[in-house]
Amino acid sequence: METYPALEEHGLIGDLQTAALITADGTIDWFCAPRFDSPSIFGALLDRRRGGHFQLAPDGVDYTSKQLYLPGTPILITRFHSADGVGEMLDFMPVTGAQATDRHRLIRLIRMVRGTMRFRFDCQPRFNYARDTCEIDVHPEGDVFRSPDMSLTVTPFRNVERLIGVDGVRRDAEGVSARFTLHANDIGGVVLETACPHSPRALSTEEACELLAQTRDYWRRWLDRSRYTGRWREMVERSAMTLKLMTYAPTGALVAAPTAGLPEQVGGQRNWDYRYTWIRDASFSVHALLRLGFTDEAASYLYWLDARIRDARDGDIPLQIMYRIDGSPDLPEEVLGHLEGYRGSAPVRIGNGAADQLQLDIYGEALNSLELADRSGLIAPHEGWRKTAGLMDWLCEHWDQPEDGIWETRSGRQDFTYGRVMSWVALDRAIRLAQRRGRPGDTTRWTSQRNAIYEQVMARGFHPERRAFVQHYQTDILDASLLAMPGVGFISPNDPMWESTLRAVDADLVSDSLVYRYDPRASPDGLAGTEGTFSMCTFWYVQALAQAGRIDDARLTFEKMLTYSSPLGLYSEEIAATGEQIGNFPQAFSHLSLISTAAHLDELLDERR
Repeated sequence: METYPALEEHGLIGDLQTAALITADGTIDWFCAPRFDSPSIFGALLDRRRGGHFQLAPDGVDYTSKQLYLPGTPILITRFHSADGVGEMLDFMPVTGAQATDRHRLIRLIRMVRGTMRFRFDCQPRFNYARDTCEIDVHPEGDVFRSPDMSLTVTPFRNVERLIGVDGVRRDAEGVSARFTLHANDIGGVVLETACPHSPRALSTEEACELLAQTRDYWRRWLDRSRYTGRWREMVERSAMTLKLMTYAPTGALVAAPTAGLPEQVGGQRNWDYRYTWIRDASFSVHALLRLGFTDEAASYLYWLDARIRDARDGDIPLQIMYRIDGSPDLPEEVLGHLEGYRGSAPVRIGNGAADQLQLDIYGEALNSLELADRSGLIAPHEGWRKTAGLMDWLCEHWDQPEDGIWETRSGRQDFTYGRVMSWVALDRAIRLAQRRGRPGDTTRWTSQRNAIYEQVMARGFHPERRAFVQHYQTDILDASLLAMPGVGFISPNDPMWESTLRAVDADLVSDSLVYRYDPRASPDGLAGTEGTFSMCTFWYVQALAQAGRIDDARLTFEKMLTYSSPLGLYSEEIAATGEQIGNFPQAFSHLSLISTAAHLDELLDERR
C-alpha cells in the first residue's frame, strides 16, 4: 500500500465555492470543481496511485518543509529548507464571489528566499473520481486537460515558462511535468484553472503578486469585522476563516467538511461523504457567527434555511437532515470501488444514504438558531414563519416516536433522548418567537406538547440505577450529545440529576479530557469497528463543565484540546487513541464548537476575575 500523509499534515485553501487540500510536501491531493460536492479532479487523498495529484516541490535534493498561514488569511505558505537554499510557496485561490461559476483558479507562487533551488511540478489530474479519461491539448503558454465534463488548464508563470524551455516539459498519458531553477529573490510558479474560457495565457510575476495582494486584502478586511477580543483569539479567528472557507457563497450553505470518504477508523467502514449541508451543523454555525459579529454570514445561511423550510414536504419527514449546497435533496449514495481509500479504508462512499433518516433533533437546532437570530435583529419573513408554524404543528403530531438519532446510526430507530430534548427546544423557541413578534401559531398546543416532552424525558430518559440521562429509553448507555441539555435550557447545570449525569460522563465517555460520543460496542450502531473521540463532543464537555461551575476543569480540558489541532490550527471530526486526526477534514462542527466554547469560557473567566 502507498504511504499516505497524516490528515494534520494538510492545509486548506479555497475561493468560497470550492476548496483544496495541500500536503506539507507541496502536493494537492484533494480538489473538487466547480463546487465542493463536484467530482474530484485530484483525489490522491483517497488513492495515492489512482486518485490524481499536483505536486510542486524541490527536485533532486533533500529538504524539510513546514507550513503556516499568512497571518489573517487562508493563504498557505509552505517553506522548503535545503542545504542549497530556502524557498517558500504561497498557495491561494482568488475569491470568486457570490455568483456560481465553473471557473476557478489555484495559484502556486514560489519565492526563492536565499540560495538556489531546482523545482519540479508534476500534474496528473484524474477527473470524476478517477473514472473519466482525458486528453491533453498543448498550447504555446500551457496545457489543457479535457474530460467529457471538465477542463483543467496548467500554465507556468511567464518567467518559469522561459526557464522550463531549457530543461523541457515531459508529457505522457498520465500528465505533464517540468523542472525549473530559481535563484535568490526569484519569483515563479504555476496557475491551475478550471473551465478557462480562452487559450492558456501565462501570468507575469507582477500579475500573480497583484492577485496575491487582492486575496490577502479580502481576507484581512473580512476578519477585521470580527468583534472577538478574548482569550485564544488566534485559534478562534483561524476557526472562523475555516468556516468561511467551507461556505458556498452563492447560497450561504455551509458544508460539514470539504472531503468525502475519510475514515472514522483507519481500515474501517465508517467512511462518509460530508460535502453537504446538514441542518444541524449549519444551524449551530449561526450561534458561532453571531458571537463573532459576522451577521451577514449568519443571514445568508438563514436565507438558505428559510428556503428549505418553505420547501418542506408533506408527510412523515418534512425536512431532510441534509441537502446539497444549492438546496437539492438528491444525495444518492454510491461506492467508488476502484479507489482503495485513505490508508486502505474502503469502501469509499460519495453521496449520503442517511439523508432520508428521521432525526427529530434538527427541528430544535433550526428553531434555536432562528430564535437567536431574531434576538439579533434577523427576523424571519412572513412566509417563512407560516411554514415554520406548520412544522411545529407537524412536530406536535410526530415527536413521540422512534427515530434514527443525531449520530445517523443504521441499526434501527429508537426513542433517543437527545431527539426528545431538541423537540422540546423546537416548541419552546417557537413559542418565544410567536409571543415576541405577535406571530400567529397554535401556542396553546405547542405549550401542551412541550410540557409533555419535558415530563416524558424526566420520567423515561433518566436511568435511576445509572443516575444519568441515557442515550435512549431502552438502554442504560450514555451519549455525549446530552451534554447539550443545560446549554439549551432544558435542565439547570446545578440540578442534582444533571450533576450525577456529568459525573457518569466523566467516568464512561471521557479519556484524558477527550470525549467519545458513545460506546458502539455496548450500543451497536449497525456498523463494524470502533471510532475515535469526537472533537465536537469534547468542546461540548468543556461548556458543560463550565456551566456546572467547574471552571478550572473546563479550562484545562479546553487547553488540552487545543494541543490536538493540526500545526495550522485545523480539526478533523475525530481524534484517534494515538492522538492523530481521523474522519473528514477539516470539519465545520469541530470549528464552530471551538468558537462557541472559547467565547463562553472566556466570558465565565472574566466574570470570575
